[in-house]
Amino acid sequence: MAKKQEYGNESITSLKGADRVRKRPAVIFGSDGVEGCAHSIFEIVSNSIDEARDGHGDTINVTRCKDGSVIVEDFGRGMPVDWNNGEGRYNWELLFCEMYAGGKYGEGEDNYEFSLGLNGLGLCATQYASAWMTADIYRDGCHYHLDFKKGENVGGLQKEPYKGRRTGSIIHWKPDDEVFTDIDVPGSYYKDVLRRQAVVNAGLTLNFTDEKEKDPATGKAWKESWCYAHGIADYVAEVAGEDSLTPVYSCESEASGRDREDQPDYKVKMSAAFCFSNKVQMLEYYHNSSWLEHGGSPEHAVRTAFVYQINKYLKEKNLYKKGESAISFQDVQDCLVYVSSSFSTRTSYENQTKKAITNKFVSQAMTDFLKHYLEVYFLEKPEEAQKICQQVLVNKQSREHAEKTRQSIKKTLTTQIDLANRVQKFVDCRTKDASRREL
Repeated sequence: MAKKQEYGNESITSLKGADRVRKRPAVIFGSDGVEGCAHSIFEIVSNSIDEARDGHGDTINVTRCKDGSVIVEDFGRGMPVDWNNGEGRYNWELLFCEMYAGGKYGEGEDNYEFSLGLNGLGLCATQYASAWMTADIYRDGCHYHLDFKKGENVGGLQKEPYKGRRTGSIIHWKPDDEVFTDIDVPGSYYKDVLRRQAVVNAGLTLNFTDEKEKDPATGKAWKESWCYAHGIADYVAEVAGEDSLTPVYSCESEASGRDREDQPDYKVKMSAAFCFSNKVQMLEYYHNSSWLEHGGSPEHAVRTAFVYQINKYLKEKNLYKKGESAISFQDVQDCLVYVSSSFSTRTSYENQTKKAITNKFVSQAMTDFLKHYLEVYFLEKPEEAQKICQQVLVNKQSREHAEKTRQSIKKTLTTQIDLANRVQKFVDCRTKDASRREL
């Protein structure tokens, strides 16, 4: 047996540079498989979205190339990559090669007020996890070019005068199959992510070109674009269709507060769009443009506010039968098509993959926001309020009836099984003489 190495002071080591991502990609991207690779792509797209939402550019182009590489092009201000006197380094080193560096830490109007990128990890981590990456940046009358290979810069910063009018950034890279076990991110992922970002960024056009998929009509690379002029309201209307139970209702508001008394205040911007339908039900939550697959604070607010307001209406109108139980959120959800989009200047995500937020004040603010506007909605549209609440009550009664039926059938089948088990205790003897048999 091989002798074990002694566990001493020299046994403790740390990962440095690109190895911090290349050897442990799941820590940053949530997985070292295709899901993690997909999230690395989203990190680059999210930077372009932050630029567009801050008022710099209204179009983002994303290309899935034949060789497995990806191109993300925006028309924002372009990343500042030249010399930084305050840091004593080039900005490109901070952005592409330094973890926890970026323009989203400082307080002030020169920074992004509401950003999807938060931790200063995405661009650097994706660069570290790439087989190669190139960056072309247009700003300040110059064209800057950078090359990277397996997390290391090659050739430094190249700079030349540029007389054109365009500004923005073009990032082209190939995820490294030495870092991820699978880099073949399907086209459906791109389509889903870009569509969702168009939904929560009203007026932003996202163009997708898939060189791996042919358009049957033209035989050329598949091209698709998304743009929702009115954001989440248009999306809810699209999902619900023309025969929804109620028209789409949308509302928005802002609030300021804190998660704890000893912490500073931060701003929250909230918007919601919803309608009720007998055919479709959907709940989607977004925060700082990120789709919250696991909800968190916004989900808690929706559950609390809708149940509270509908239950209050049913009680006030005496629509409950004597001794009848109250509705639950399941009864509301069965006919609700709802999308919320919130932004905050301080955000607590569960982790870097940003699938849920845990801000206490966001939950409180959104609960109060939804309670207020539901009350206003019910007062302004009494006919729709009655239709909604009656449908929710029908959903509750149907659910309870179905549960009673399920319990009855379960009891019947259990009784039959018990009887069969008892009969099996009496086994017929093996004889052809019927007079000698017990059964």
